[in-house]
Amino acid sequence: MGRGEGDASLRCLAVGAHIRAGWVFRLLIVVSLFGFAARNATAAAAAEIYLRVNQTGYRTADVKSALAFCLEPITNDFRVTEEESRKVVFEGRPALVEGKWGKFENHVELDFSAVKMPGRYTVSMGKYKSLPFTIGAEAYRGLPDELLGFMREQRCGYNPFLDAVCHPFDGRSLYGPMTNGTYVPLSGGWHDGNDYMKFLLTAGNATAQMLLAYKLEPRGFTNRVNAPGQPGTNGLPDVLDEARWGLEWLLKLHPTPDQLFHQVGDDRDHTGTHLPQNEVADYGWGQNSYRVAYFADGRAQGLRQQRSESTGVANLAGRYAAAMGLAYQIWKDDPRYASFAEQCLQAGLEVYQLGLAHEGAQQGNSYNSSLRYAETTWADDMEWGAAELYHATRKKVYLEDAAHFAGISKGESWMGKEKFGYYQFYPFVNIGHFALSDVADRGLRKELAAYYREGIESCLQLGQKNPYRVGVPFERRSNNLLVGLATQIMLYERMTGDLQYHAFLSAQRDWLLGRNPWGTSMFTAIPAGGIYPHDIYLQTVKLVKHPVRGGLVNGPVSGKIFRAAKDVALTEPDPLALFQDETAVYHDDGDDYVTNEPNMDGTASAVLLWTLSSYEK
Repeated sequence: MGRGEGDASLRCLAVGAHIRAGWVFRLLIVVSLFGFAARNATAAAAAEIYLRVNQTGYRTADVKSALAFCLEPITNDFRVTEEESRKVVFEGRPALVEGKWGKFENHVELDFSAVKMPGRYTVSMGKYKSLPFTIGAEAYRGLPDELLGFMREQRCGYNPFLDAVCHPFDGRSLYGPMTNGTYVPLSGGWHDGNDYMKFLLTAGNATAQMLLAYKLEPRGFTNRVNAPGQPGTNGLPDVLDEARWGLEWLLKLHPTPDQLFHQVGDDRDHTGTHLPQNEVADYGWGQNSYRVAYFADGRAQGLRQQRSESTGVANLAGRYAAAMGLAYQIWKDDPRYASFAEQCLQAGLEVYQLGLAHEGAQQGNSYNSSLRYAETTWADDMEWGAAELYHATRKKVYLEDAAHFAGISKGESWMGKEKFGYYQFYPFVNIGHFALSDVADRGLRKELAAYYREGIESCLQLGQKNPYRVGVPFERRSNNLLVGLATQIMLYERMTGDLQYHAFLSAQRDWLLGRNPWGTSMFTAIPAGGIYPHDIYLQTVKLVKHPVRGGLVNGPVSGKIFRAAKDVALTEPDPLALFQDETAVYHDDGDDYVTNEPNMDGTASAVLLWTLSSYEK
């Protein structure tokens, strides 16, 4: 309505030319009531309380807390109610939490650790109620097996999720002693994420961490699929089937005692949306044909201007040796797998020697993209490899080597740093310190624990800067960092019995399962009936229109990182806009590869985390 039109209307009302006075009075009442309702609606929105809980739940003895936030100060008490009986089992006062997130300056913590009776519960404040969650000793017991569903979906070669064979022609060699273009049979392994590239850098770690999960807690896994990943049983826990899938590929990458391949494909795979069996990338041999296989020579590689800064192969060799040493420990006494165990051990010993001869880190290769796996650390990996070879062989030289490499790696980590290169400090926890600690002398054990404690303390300080007490910088794949931090705390607790960081540990785990600003689990289709990533950046799921359970999405990043990312745009207005902050943004959007792409190695690491969490000491 223009200004002149408004004045004319008011003049008409004033003279009452065609309008009865009673109608005008009623109109004014309606307008007044409308304004009152609008003001009330605004006030109600400002007073709305948002409750965030760990949607999977809490173990009986866990620290149990929810976080509530509102645009206005929160004065309500809270209740914990049994879902089935609707009986209130606990009432408490919230505790003020310092810190701001986006528009929200008012946060409170709702601690209900006193509730120990197993069951299904909700937390409420007035008319606002959380999603239901479980309390019980077995709250996390099923998670490791559920995560394996995503690992199977990422398989290359035969893929049980698609019931199809993909990339049978991997690959043709580049660099190394053989003539470029020589065929090397490297089918198998796992696709890295949405694309179909494969890396020893991540696969070696994924394989070793799943094997460690089984070694530490063999009771934590069931047998629901066979070796190819199809429904059925084969007498082997599913985690070992998945780890063996990785081991078989690692063995192929090491065709002779002095040879090692480290990558199949590159970012030329970023070509259109397609299922892996219908590959459209062309590496010079035609579509759906051979892909390049990069030899690990420890030197800078790259076919265009984007060259790596590689300095050696010890990062790959150490994790490779750890995986093979663990495989031997697990299978050596089983007559069905004894020869396989010996094969693994021999390969681990040979590749470990390559690491000794070529200290340094072999990085991932890219073709056009400036983003690649730019790992620079390696001593932590050699420490882990040496420790597992010692456990396998009991040869003193490996124990001495492990102690030597521990002295080089010390507390070197991403922890305590707010910015660092993509995968610069990988893996995101130094498992070598843990693997060495139980065979080290007392003095060295104390040093190893101190290295872990140093990293945890730095993350604890960072966590004080946000109301969720999350102790990781929101760099790319922040969820992988979170898994690494939580795992380090759990390994530290097992090493020392020191539980002083247990509440901090709970905050990290709870964030991954829904106690975060967006109120979502960070794992696809977990928990059933909860809120979790639906519209993920994963072309297989998009094309077959069938969800996959258990994939850990990359996770939130700072607003600056998200804005700087190339070729990312949201497909719809952001329904989570109210909860975004410059500190971190997350989108459940199928075009957001930065925050909502599930990744293989983070998921495998989470298998270890939830296995440890299921059986806390």
